[in-house]
Amino acid sequence: MNTTSWIAVLSLFVCVGSSFQAQAARIKDVASVEGVRSNQLVGYGLVVGLPGTGEQSPFTEQSFKTMLANFGINLPAGMKSQIKNVAAVAVHAELPAFAKPGQNIDVTVSSVGSSKGLRGGTLLQTFLKGLDGQVYAVAQGSLIVSGLGAEGADGSKVVVNTPTVGRVPNGGTVEREVITPFAQGDYITFNLNRGDFTTAKNLAAAINTFIGDDTARTLDARSIQVRAPRDVTQRVSYLSTLENLTFEPASDAAKIIINSRTGTIVIGKEVRLFPAAITHGGMTVTIAENPTVSQPNPLAEGETVVVPNTIIDVRPDRSRMFKFDPGTTLDELVSTVNAVGAAPGDLMAILEALKEAGAIHGELVVI
Repeated sequence: MNTTSWIAVLSLFVCVGSSFQAQAARIKDVASVEGVRSNQLVGYGLVVGLPGTGEQSPFTEQSFKTMLANFGINLPAGMKSQIKNVAAVAVHAELPAFAKPGQNIDVTVSSVGSSKGLRGGTLLQTFLKGLDGQVYAVAQGSLIVSGLGAEGADGSKVVVNTPTVGRVPNGGTVEREVITPFAQGDYITFNLNRGDFTTAKNLAAAINTFIGDDTARTLDARSIQVRAPRDVTQRVSYLSTLENLTFEPASDAAKIIINSRTGTIVIGKEVRLFPAAITHGGMTVTIAENPTVSQPNPLAEGETVVVPNTIIDVRPDRSRMFKFDPGTTLDELVSTVNAVGAAPGDLMAILEALKEAGAIHGELVVI
């Protein structure tokens, strides 16, 4: 059977198999192909045309003079430029995988000096370089700034969002292609988004089941190496079929995540409780000041004074006890705690106490 027919049959198996795996995940949703990645680009440039919100910093003035010199304009020595409508900016963008010369990408522009806002400005031609120092894109265009700032003569000011950061949609033009190892060698490698030995084993087993033994092998808890055709066209079709193949990922580790700042609590489905009984209750203490006025008799020759009067009220809440049986699940835990009426802070205290008592099967993570 030739490669094209073989891929067609494989696609049929994947479609049939996916209809029976309601809980399965596609490979493309849990893993990425090694070498197929984006690259970060960064550059330094000038934004002009600002309505008086620019800056008069030394590096901005130097950049401005250099720009004029490139156009054959030389300012007299010692002359200080008035450039309130110019700002120095850092420009950065992400170069997607397989981006070709002539295609456009979005760029983000951020002030690096004392500019009060970039609204209304235009980014002049800026080279965007990669980590190797090579120019991979050129950016230019009018900025879109969502932020707004206003300042009064008395020093009062209002700032909405961030007026010193803007974007130029499709403002970058790709000038150089990044070579990827996608079409090289006899193998492709899937890297799991979250490393797990069981998930890696299941993914390799799923590929071997549909294609054949020894097609895929695990390298570690995150990487699975798969044999692939050398021809680029066949490799694209082959990978298109593989990334839509469904399999059963492993269940995540039993964890309880507590965000003590926001009161957010996330309990994993694998969390279990050992036998435990909990008493949850407390008391409400109210302290109030109710000062009274002491008025002397008319003939006592005394003074009118304010006498403090402190009222302390202590009210115990209704204490409740609830019991967890062996193997209590997440649903039962949440239902029981909701029935008690515990607030997020109370639930945090309960979970921490259960962990200290060794009654939780899972990891308690406080962030």
